[in-house]
Amino acid sequence: MRKFTSLELAFIGDAIHTAFVREWTLLNYNKPINDVHKICAKFCSAVFQASVLDSLELTDDEKEIVRKARNAKPKHQAKNSGNVEYKKATAFEALVGHYFLLKNHDRLKYLLERSIKDGGTNAI
Repeated sequence: MRKFTSLELAFIGDAIHTAFVREWTLLNYNKPINDVHKICAKFCSAVFQASVLDSLELTDDEKEIVRKARNAKPKHQAKNSGNVEYKKATAFEALVGHYFLLKNHDRLKYLLERSIKDGGTNAI
């Protein structure tokens, strides 16, 4: 596997996390699609993802991935969050992308489930 940059990991991690959240929301909420979209938007927000990252116990290797992703220089600015939350959200997405590309399904599942477990009722 080629070595991906932190922003590339975050790019794929964002897609994986969004797909997971959408499926989980459809399976757990019998609501009109507009309401489902609003729920998903909260789970996928930078502020929410930053709070998930803050709640994780990370290995030394994961801390390094997070550090590199937080220090990456994206070409655009955060829209609905502060810069700190945006960088943490990018780091969370990079972790998701890292484990997806490594096909480490156990750790990927753990991260994705944590991203909805602790905040499920808070996101709605």
